[in-house]
Amino acid sequence: MQAEIITIGDEILIGQIVDSNSAFISKELNKIGVTVYQITSVQDNRDHILEALQMAGKRSSVVIVTGGLGPTKDDVTKHTLCDFFKDELVQNEEVLSHIEELFKKYISTPISDLNRKQAMVPSKATILHNAYGTAPGLWMKNGGTAFVSLPGVPYEMKHLMQDQVLPKIMSDFERPHIVHKTILTYGLGESAIANKIEDWEDALPKFIKFAYLPNLGRVRLRLSAKGTDKQALISAIEAEVEKLYPLIGDIIYGTEEDGSIEHQVAELLTQKKMTLATAESFTGGKIAERLTAIPGASNYFKGSVVSYATETKIKLLEVPTNLVEKHSVVSAEVAVAMAENAKNILNTDFAIATTGNAGPTKGDSDAEVGTVFIAVSTPQRTFAEQFVMGNQRERIVKKSVNKTFELLWKEILNF
Repeated sequence: MQAEIITIGDEILIGQIVDSNSAFISKELNKIGVTVYQITSVQDNRDHILEALQMAGKRSSVVIVTGGLGPTKDDVTKHTLCDFFKDELVQNEEVLSHIEELFKKYISTPISDLNRKQAMVPSKATILHNAYGTAPGLWMKNGGTAFVSLPGVPYEMKHLMQDQVLPKIMSDFERPHIVHKTILTYGLGESAIANKIEDWEDALPKFIKFAYLPNLGRVRLRLSAKGTDKQALISAIEAEVEKLYPLIGDIIYGTEEDGSIEHQVAELLTQKKMTLATAESFTGGKIAERLTAIPGASNYFKGSVVSYATETKIKLLEVPTNLVEKHSVVSAEVAVAMAENAKNILNTDFAIATTGNAGPTKGDSDAEVGTVFIAVSTPQRTFAEQFVMGNQRERIVKKSVNKTFELLWKEILNF
């Protein structure tokens, strides 16, 4: 079974917002065995929307549309759906009552006629109650195809998808099972991994699809299978994963189901009842940001010093001035001092430190742009490693953050 997604809005096409809705919808559909065939973004234009609806309806069993359901004149989705289904708008009293109740409870501005027009819906539509907004979801059928129209506001769309759309798809359509397993690797590029697992990849059963998903020093390896027997699919994929570990087990740090590497660092520290501090220079707090995004981080993460300027490294992290003068602020010696002093100041078991030149100029150091030193201080030792991360600022920072977590993860495993 396949579906299509149509996003409506000029703001997407001019790059004013990122279409995160399609990614969410695709992932949720995939979980219930629905393959997304195509994602299309169109203007707030009747003819453009009609064309997209017609084409999608010929190919797919479910077409999910987001956006264009607001009360203003530029929101044309409901009117276009009426044209497509040869229908008309009628006032739905339950929707109107809900809108009035939302304004009474949560909105300080008076309700207007434009807001009340949100209760005008196609007469042939099944209404999907939107508990978090004024625009209801709509479910309409044309032959064997269901057309679902959802508001573009992400949190409203997500609740409607999870609470109403997915259960209705599952009850109305026969679907196969789709099973994925994604292996997370670090330290080797896509081509190097491909060379190591070439024979394994060539021997995969034909019903298992395999994909490389590289991203800044990491490569995800995804195995996918589709069929009617879910347990058989799971067993087949697990058998292939077992064959993969002897080939590249040294660069595998888990699966996507286990969570990101920072989640695994968090889990290891929690299990071992150990603590962590960070001292960041050019990464600007991005390591700490990823750690504190995890609920319960205060159990193991004690804090961070973002010592971006050289004088901050000297004053707050107590890096000796003569060390900076002798070796440069971008050096293994300074990285080691940052990590050790952060560990001592914050009284933790582990500490990590970053210093480097992300560009575009050399700054306080003579190190070439892309030169990075990452230090890890453990209960037993402190060391620093040097890396060359390219010449594009954003990539340098992101690759360095990823590499820092990889080095830290490997060290925590030893305790």
